[in-house]
Amino acid sequence: MTAPVAAPEILIAEANPWTADLLAQLVLDVRSDAVVTKVADGHAALARCRRRLPDLVIADGELAALDGVELLRQVRRHPRTPALPFILISRHTDARSVRAALPLAPTAYLAKPFNAESLRQRLQGLLQTHGVAVAQPRQPLLVSDLNEYLDSVREEGQGAPLLGDLRDAVARSLQAAELSLGELEQEFVRDPQITARLIAAANSGAEHRGVACQTLSQALQRLGVARSLNLVLGLAVQRNALLQDARLSELALLAGRQAQQSAELAYWLAGRLGLDNELCYTAGLLHNIGELALLRSLQDWLDAGGELGNQQIEAALRQRAAGFGSALRIRWRLPFGLRELIAAFYALGSGVFSREALVLNLSAEFLALPANQGPEQLVECRAASMLRLSAAVLGQVPPSLFRRD
Repeated sequence: MTAPVAAPEILIAEANPWTADLLAQLVLDVRSDAVVTKVADGHAALARCRRRLPDLVIADGELAALDGVELLRQVRRHPRTPALPFILISRHTDARSVRAALPLAPTAYLAKPFNAESLRQRLQGLLQTHGVAVAQPRQPLLVSDLNEYLDSVREEGQGAPLLGDLRDAVARSLQAAELSLGELEQEFVRDPQITARLIAAANSGAEHRGVACQTLSQALQRLGVARSLNLVLGLAVQRNALLQDARLSELALLAGRQAQQSAELAYWLAGRLGLDNELCYTAGLLHNIGELALLRSLQDWLDAGGELGNQQIEAALRQRAAGFGSALRIRWRLPFGLRELIAAFYALGSGVFSREALVLNLSAEFLALPANQGPEQLVECRAASMLRLSAAVLGQVPPSLFRRD
């Protein structure tokens, strides 16, 4: 009979919130019961260690005020046997920097950008236990009503589930000798969660360079191959990256197909009009990410012990998907121009619109066409009229782009 083991306490000292989140996800993938504390500077990390020494420290070598090497030096003064495991991640990989750290006996000295899969495997050796039972944590329900629960998680959810199991593919890609940005784009371009998260990361304070990234291609170019793959692996190992409930999973796949269809339709229309088709594709792909994020939160509700009937699922999607999407786009700080295009898919309102916004709105009109009506019927709609599209041009849109299966 196996005995339970105490949950390890892990301290992550990293100023970049995207990297800190990635490190936390890698730890939790190896030990789901781990207690992870994140701090953004060296002094806060040292203070945390002085209050209570953790079981593992993962630190950025370039922390503000007190850098990672000095933090390691201070930690090594603690009379602990064996020495506290300490992983140092630094952009300084020259011989002098490495020699300065080696006498302090870091468990690992990793270069930036680090390989997330290699780090995950190293964490397995440090944190996994053999012959003991690891308790699987279950997030307690603090409320008994589904609506109260959804109100409480709307502003803090993990976003949409992934639409495919990419974990093994990403792990293999991280070990590959060469991989081009074009190959990465082809791998990820159909997934709303990956697209949104990479765009958000590329526009974060740590990466922002004046001009906003609004498409997956632009985000990949700014982040680079290694960092992009690391972030995607972090998404793939998250809890509920793939939905387990068959009803929710089926609805997520349907929402994913609808997102892809709207993206391809917007891309075609924008290309026909000589507009930014990649931007229109992105807005089309992300238009219903709120629906996907809501489905993931419903899976969390189930996993925490809540009950969920089919009518509750239908009501939640009808009443809350838009709110989840809006909160998600704001929290991830997606570029305002991209958010405007997504909003235009649903309504134009009043004011001046870009032609790309009209394309998104027209895409929604196409997708709402009854089966017995042809695209020529849209010639009088507002978006088509403002784009000055004739019935002949509308009739050239391939039916495969807007007819529902």
